[in-house]
Amino acid sequence: MIEIKTINDVVCVHGTPGGNKGGMSVYVFLTDGLLIDTGAQILLEELIPFYESADFDSVALTHYHEDHTGGAAWIKEHKKVPLFIHPMSVEVCAKDAEYPEYRKIFWGKRDAFKAEPLGKAIHSRTQTWEPIFTPGHAKDHMVYLNHKNGVLFSGDLFVTPKTKLVLREESVPVIIDSIKRLLQYDFGEVFCCHAGHVPDGKEMFRKKLDYLENLQGEILRLHSQGLTVHEIQQVVLPNRYPLIEISGHEWDSEHIITSILNENILSARENGTI
Repeated sequence: MIEIKTINDVVCVHGTPGGNKGGMSVYVFLTDGLLIDTGAQILLEELIPFYESADFDSVALTHYHEDHTGGAAWIKEHKKVPLFIHPMSVEVCAKDAEYPEYRKIFWGKRDAFKAEPLGKAIHSRTQTWEPIFTPGHAKDHMVYLNHKNGVLFSGDLFVTPKTKLVLREESVPVIIDSIKRLLQYDFGEVFCCHAGHVPDGKEMFRKKLDYLENLQGEILRLHSQGLTVHEIQQVVLPNRYPLIEISGHEWDSEHIITSILNENILSARENGTI
């Protein structure tokens, strides 16, 4: 269930719940005494031997979701190191997480832990990392960029170049804005918490941006022709993935469409066109 390999001084710890190689997996990264995310609680038994032997001084969390913070309570209790997260999520992390049962089955239960608010920089032993606010997938989402070597820890901002499903809380227009802002920075290889090592990271982010912008344009075009959300889905995102039903539609391709349409309406109101 746990695979460990080192790529360019980054230890990549890869876990898949149930050992299912076809299912969603999660990565934890360690570099220069800095741990990026803590994995899912359901993987904790397998992760503990790594955490016990690993040498790190602090933890940078990309966002509050349970597959990224599931090991945080154990680390706080046993390693006695600070865990940093966006200030808006410090209070959230101080309580046991509440989320749907299917997510508890898949990722486990995330216990409460004490987190510290992120500052303007994260310092590992010899390097400095800039936290960059990149909301859309989650309201508190951060990525961490090393300007010296161009390494980027991207949390869940990338995951795949062609997004087909999103959580109900996600906003595709906000993700587009976050990627545009990120692409203004100089970076190369990316370490994604679900896709792992992405050597041509900046180019892959450009591909994701192109895909999302083209998808957004097509959705708005179809909407202007009077198609409903369901009708638009049948045209642009017709596949019905099992996760849609398993999650009770918390994950759904329709959320991509509604987030784009809702943002379009909001923008029109702000511009006084409706």
